[in-house]
Amino acid sequence: METAREAQRAAIITALTAELQRQANTGAQRIDVEALADAALGALEPMPALTEGRRPEDLNSSNDG
Repeated sequence: METAREAQRAAIITALTAELQRQANTGAQRIDVEALADAALGALEPMPALTEGRRPEDLNSSNDG
């Protein structure tokens, strides 16, 4: 089973690979390090919660079930 650290590493690798490919496709002559940093940070940010359903604190006797 993949650990959280391995999952983060894989997400960073994927984000950096995609950003480097984007830069290559646009004909960049130099690597945009700030864009790489943004890509890495984006990979580490937690995914937004799904809006489906209700949170436990929003439930009451009239809407629980």
